[in-house]
Amino acid sequence: QLQLVESGGDLVQPGGSLRLSCAASGFNLHSYSMGWFRQVPEKEREGVSWISTGGGVIQYRDSVKGRFTISKDNVKNTVYLQMNSLKPEDTAIYYCARSTTNRWLGWSTAGRYDIWGQGTQVTVSS
Repeated sequence: QLQLVESGGDLVQPGGSLRLSCAASGFNLHSYSMGWFRQVPEKEREGVSWISTGGGVIQYRDSVKGRFTISKDNVKNTVYLQMNSLKPEDTAIYYCARSTTNRWLGWSTAGRYDIWGQGTQVTVSS
């Protein structure tokens, strides 16, 4: 069964840190590029970050550059999103997803991802 399971979401104060994990099963991460998205109620899902098949090309949305770091462990078959200096506007449900292409252009387009996790809630609040 092809599956992605996120974990690591929590309630954290502004300025704090969290590390999200996304464990893949049923397929090997070394063959796929992966993305992280987030969504808040009544808004479209937005791309947060993307990592290429081999991990050598990485993309971030502008608002998280310098604060978030995506990484991939092909041995553990897990993708991570390290989030530092968190802000209230980072509050959302975070999803990982498998991309159908290894091209970075268009990485934040949700339609190019074919498998999604169930999401993990991140809340940044004092």
